[in-house]
Amino acid sequence: MSTAAATVPIAGRTSASTPGIVIPEGHTLHTENNSHILISSKDEAFLNPVQEFNRDLSVACIRIWSEEINREKEAKWKQGQERRAKRATTDVAEGKEAKKVEVDNASGSSLSVAQAEGHDMEKSSTLQTPEGLTRNIEYRPYKFVLLEALSATGLRSIRYAKEIPLVRFVVANDLSESAIAAMRRNVDLNGLGPSPETGEGKVRVNEGDACALMYNHRTEKSRVDVVDLDPYGTAAPFLDAAVQAVNDGGLLCVTCTDLAVLATTNYFEKCFSNYGGVPVKAEYCHEAALRLVLNTISTSASRYGRYIEPLLALSVDFYVRLFVRVHSGAVEVKKAASNTSMYYICSGCQSFFEQKLGRTIEKVNEKTGARSYQFKTQVGPPVPSECSDCGFPLHVSGPMWAGPLHNPEFVSKVLEHVEGNLDKYGTSARMRGMLTVAKEELHTPFYFTPARVAGFFHCTTPSLEEVASALLNSGSDVSRSHACPGSLKTTASRTDIYDVFRCWVKKHPVKMDKISNTSPAARLLAKEPRTEANFTKHPKSVTQSSKVKLVRYQQNPLPNWGPGSKASGIKRKRNGEDNE
Repeated sequence: MSTAAATVPIAGRTSASTPGIVIPEGHTLHTENNSHILISSKDEAFLNPVQEFNRDLSVACIRIWSEEINREKEAKWKQGQERRAKRATTDVAEGKEAKKVEVDNASGSSLSVAQAEGHDMEKSSTLQTPEGLTRNIEYRPYKFVLLEALSATGLRSIRYAKEIPLVRFVVANDLSESAIAAMRRNVDLNGLGPSPETGEGKVRVNEGDACALMYNHRTEKSRVDVVDLDPYGTAAPFLDAAVQAVNDGGLLCVTCTDLAVLATTNYFEKCFSNYGGVPVKAEYCHEAALRLVLNTISTSASRYGRYIEPLLALSVDFYVRLFVRVHSGAVEVKKAASNTSMYYICSGCQSFFEQKLGRTIEKVNEKTGARSYQFKTQVGPPVPSECSDCGFPLHVSGPMWAGPLHNPEFVSKVLEHVEGNLDKYGTSARMRGMLTVAKEELHTPFYFTPARVAGFFHCTTPSLEEVASALLNSGSDVSRSHACPGSLKTTASRTDIYDVFRCWVKKHPVKMDKISNTSPAARLLAKEPRTEANFTKHPKSVTQSSKVKLVRYQQNPLPNWGPGSKASGIKRKRNGEDNE
């Protein structure tokens, strides 16, 4: 879409890099990909340039989701056409009176055969009518509706409208009058405002409370396909409304920037009030933050007979970004307890012990193949009050999401899209790095770093490859974690990991004279390894993400970069800020 010049009533200057755009006095032009916005010096709406990675990733993930759901609807449409054709042929053979044949289009309404033939569509199939005539019926690609509840400058909504082909329109909402004024200006600047013919634009600006707007879309007929929540701070107050406003199979995108609450125990009471869980004080706290937010979304959805399917959940810099599909289904809702766990975290060596809240027993009928489920409570606790590895006290954390964080098939498709469109994303190098690691990441909870574990033993640190090879040679699987550099995830238990380090200590002795008898190190070293670790290089110790030099962490794009300060706004009412 061509960029339209903004009409401004005051004097301004023309941008050299973007000819045709007039920049009013007191404004600066911010360009991201092929979208442009004007930022006022009055701090009318919040924009964080560092969040370009968040926006790039969101564009790619929503685009791949839209292509997937379009394929699903096309397959369902073809099945419906085949059933109708078969039914029509049967009716003719039986001499029944022919009935009007209707064709479902991608928007969910019905068209007659004659009407459907008049539409501009991309793919075709055939339909056998009762008269015996073969009519060409074409499938119209599914165009989805996206609601961005907290839009601020509108940059994210503008990028969605311009860069995702299957977007029907975007609802860009904010409660701040000053943000609405900025948004309208930026939407017009990009040529996405109301057209003279229809009076509707591809980005439709709405001024109102985010929760009220989403609650107005909670009925089945008024739901939207994608809801994007990117608030300043926590998204918790908006989740209840969001999980109701999304269509079945729709996408919920969530950002939370309050990692000071989610990833430490300094404000655990605030974490509990926001997310209904207690955080973790350990090196894997950033993964625990993701699981706390996922559990909050899951429990919110369960109240309304819905369940979630995480597609991608990332811990990035100072925030978490999650993409989950929302479905309806009574049986899957009952499985939620089996995907929820409490964790006992050792205060000495950071060992963790999982306590799932429920268990699901699946039975398959041998004759019919039908599946039935029984839902039971779990026995517990899994450990005594002291750590079985070092004897230190355990602290309780959770409840948290215990299921997978990512869908590898979805992540692979997003990665393939990014690698084929490197010039379309300003942060494509980092996207490739994050997505490659996420695609390989094991579904088991929590990671560790050899350096931290070596610190517990007071020994020299083995290389990442040596630890990975020892675990692989013992029959366990390993992967990297996107949430921490130099980290490993494994299917081995924490005790198995410690056995690897005990074997390492035998080859690289520790000076015991400086180790207290009551320290975790003394208790860990006092135990003998149950098996002998083999540190010979394993072929799988070098993963795809470690073969290529991938950008994983932000390289200080701006001085003092980080979450940024909240916009003061003009005539600001309440939470209309976006942490873009």
